Amino acid sequence: MKHLLRYTLIFLLVLPFTARAQFESLKDSVVMLYGIVMTPDSLKGIPDVSVMIKGQNRGTKSNAQGVFSIVVLKGDEIEFSHVSYKKETDKIPENLVGNQFSMIKLLSADTVYLSHVVITPRPTREQFERDFVNVDVPDDEIEIARQNTSEAVRTALMRSMPRDGGEATNYALSKNARSHYYTGQAPPMNIFNPFAWNEFIKAWKRGDFKKK
Repeated sequence: MKHLLRYTLIFLLVLPFTARAQFESLKDSVVMLYGIVMTPDSLKGIPDVSVMIKGQNRGTKSNAQGVFSIVVLKGDEIEFSHVSYKKETDKIPENLVGNQFSMIKLLSADTVYLSHVVITPRPTREQFERDFVNVDVPDDEIEIARQNTSEAVRTALMRSMPRDGGEATNYALSKNARSHYYTGQAPPMNIFNPFAWNEFIKAWKRGDFKKK
């Protein structure tokens, strides 16, 4: 029992020093990496370059001037990639003195060569005229807008779409105003009112009484 207490006491005394040493080691390995990605010919900053730590799902990208900054560890490999440039990889020195590291990264343009295309005419004039007449030409934006704003489409949308918030609010306020106006008395009967019949016929034609 005495040996157990002795070992426990020694462990508790040594533990803070061990944890502090590990923290100091980790703190010394953390590096603030910052730099700029440029083209090798004109030395212009390349925006939106992906700067990723290899083997980790962590990274950043360069800004509009090609400048970037990221926290890494000593010995990490940094990948620079862009859709228009060749991918490059740099390694942070493991024996780096200090906790800051700067770099100027030059990316070469990645040229993509497409397979050649040969354009040939139709074998005969008759075949060209037949294909030209039967080709399906899609509607342009003006024709699509003209179709969407036709009277038939607008009428169908007016009948199918529910009232918006403003219309519903105005209807509720008008209904409350009419109910308060005739409080304590019977409201007038509009069965012989020609204006009321006119509004009824218009509402019926609009389809206001249809089930939605």
